[in-house]
Amino acid sequence: MLATIKSNNTTYTIDLLKPLDISIVLTDTSSNPLAWYIEKPKISPVQLGDWVGKVSQGAAVNFNNISFNPHAHGTHTECLGHITNAFYSINDAVSTFFFIAEIITITPTLIGEDHVLSLEDISRKLNNTKAQAVIIRTLPNTGDKTSRKYSNTNWPYLDDKAAAFLRDLGVQHLLIDLPSVDKEKDDGALLAHKAFWNIPKAPRKEATITEFIYVPDTIKDGPYVLNLQVAPFENDAAPSRPVLYKIA
Repeated sequence: MLATIKSNNTTYTIDLLKPLDISIVLTDTSSNPLAWYIEKPKISPVQLGDWVGKVSQGAAVNFNNISFNPHAHGTHTECLGHITNAFYSINDAVSTFFFIAEIITITPTLIGEDHVLSLEDISRKLNNTKAQAVIIRTLPNTGDKTSRKYSNTNWPYLDDKAAAFLRDLGVQHLLIDLPSVDKEKDDGALLAHKAFWNIPKAPRKEATITEFIYVPDTIKDGPYVLNLQVAPFENDAAPSRPVLYKIA
């Protein structure tokens, strides 16, 4: 099923029957990825007196409660309300859902004890792209990213100068295969978040950051159409399902 999308006076054709899902499945098992020092999600049947919401225990339906944290438990999209005193909702930040995107693959640079996604590497890969969204895959790109326990690992992070560069290019949506664009322990500096959202100078209310994605090696670098599906939560962040389509 072919569809056309027009952006900046250019028409792109995609096959809607060939989606490339780059989200990570949320489960209540030990295979769920974790960050920010909390335990795995909980999915359990409702119990009301003697009634248990589970077909195998006699109920007519399965009726589960789910407890999770969008930032710590998997693929999520966040808006500037993540780091502002004023409330901003991700449900207001994203009002259209298809974007021209560019995938780039970066090997972080070792600086002291940190692995950093540098301005030099980001700028060289993008070559002044006009993409509305940029998707960053980091190397090494092993399959355990979908189940890795990131707490206390000092994961790689995006240099704030690189984040500012993406902002100045006009990139509205930044996606990355790490729990955060920022350093795990930075005493609350959040330099990359602030640079990308242009806080406090001129906050970008419609810009988003999506973290905890996974881009398999079978998906090559280059241009795609991104369908950014975000659960309609009134919160700074919500679970999301970014889906890519090759451009015909």
